[in-house]
Amino acid sequence: MESSKWLAAVASIWIQCSSGASYTFGIYSPVLKSTQAYDQSTLDTVSVFKDIGANAGILSGLLYTAVAANPTVNRGRLSFLHGGPWVVHLAGAVQCFAGYFFMWLAVTGIIHRPPVAIMSLFMFIAAHAQTFLNTANVVAAVQNFPDHSGTIVGIMKGFLGLSGAILIQVYQTLSNGNPSSLILMLALLPTIVTLVLMFLVRVHQTPSRNEEKHLHGFLLLSLVIAAYLLLLRILENVFVFPQWATIITFLVLLALLCSPISVAFKAQRVDLERLPPSITSSSSLLIDEPELDSPNKLTVGYLRDYDEVPTESVQRKASSILQPNEQKNLWQAMCTVDFWFLFVAMICGMGSGLATINNISQIGESLGYTTLARSTLVSFWSIWNFLGRLGAGYVSDIFLLRRGWPRPLFMVFTLAAMTVGHVIIASGFSGNLYVGSLLVGICYGSQWSLMPTITKEIFGV
Repeated sequence: MESSKWLAAVASIWIQCSSGASYTFGIYSPVLKSTQAYDQSTLDTVSVFKDIGANAGILSGLLYTAVAANPTVNRGRLSFLHGGPWVVHLAGAVQCFAGYFFMWLAVTGIIHRPPVAIMSLFMFIAAHAQTFLNTANVVAAVQNFPDHSGTIVGIMKGFLGLSGAILIQVYQTLSNGNPSSLILMLALLPTIVTLVLMFLVRVHQTPSRNEEKHLHGFLLLSLVIAAYLLLLRILENVFVFPQWATIITFLVLLALLCSPISVAFKAQRVDLERLPPSITSSSSLLIDEPELDSPNKLTVGYLRDYDEVPTESVQRKASSILQPNEQKNLWQAMCTVDFWFLFVAMICGMGSGLATINNISQIGESLGYTTLARSTLVSFWSIWNFLGRLGAGYVSDIFLLRRGWPRPLFMVFTLAAMTVGHVIIASGFSGNLYVGSLLVGICYGSQWSLMPTITKEIFGV
């Protein structure tokens, strides 16, 4: 299969599925706490550096801008080796391996117990890798599908949110419940997957037919994977699976994770059949500029894909949002009021969500939840997180393009619902963590889908 934006999307999805290691902190934090003789306050300090690393994406953004954002068109097949998203992926893979590997050495006693500051550094480096992998995948996807930015960001962010449940399932299949082996797995698995697939993630700004239909295929498959993981976690809480059953369920999960390639094959075949040879022959380039009659041609075409055609005023409003007047760099963006509004909203929404996932295992322990129940809560959180990331991008696209509703309005809705979720968690009634984590997880995931899309529409990519 010739390199295309569809193959790039699948490679990005697979990398996203392995790169959400920070969401498994609730699984290995007890062994980190016990082996390093930490109290809860010290463990919270280490987790703060995890959160800073996982969310401080400035360096990854600057690196992407330097090596991949506006590359020069090069007709050589190996031109991508001179720069591209793979450079950002490589930086992330190195950090992921270094951070988690040294953490594993400390937990297993191979090296002497490091000071808290050094362990915090290990945690920061390990979590910081996620920003590099996520930036490369999301920005490349937005550049490949500019008129479906909300949907494609939802897909990428959704699979990242789902990766926590996927990694936990891999861990429980391979390690037989040894938390220290999870840390080693987090050092190896995302690194290997990224190194194998990073050269496939490239920018192909070529027009396609029925993009929405094929993106919906990715959406459907992601929902199937999420439903399978949810069902699996429920069954594991009811029945004790023998080893052969665990292996079979894991193989089914692998088959489901491989299924997006079928969507890519189908989409690529349709493109080759319908697009002119002059376009399809150049689809392997690092950057291909589509010839458009007007800057809004793709946007209008996208609007017509919906069953309900919006009015002309709504089309103009949606087009003005999807096509920012100018591209702003980081400094120019920071000089605007919009930037700081988004910054405050991010702190309120994402900060409170991170505090919940970091401490959900300890909260569950204090409320008498079993070890299996706490592990299930972490997996459920990953699934709710996925649903929020996936749904917010898709739903906001629909309402923007049909009704002209701005995406920041959905941030207001999700922040309000997240407040209700925190109140439920704080109430302490029986089963409160299941209900509260559902609300907080979905709303937290929604923030991660809405924020990049809003940023792109206000400041450009």
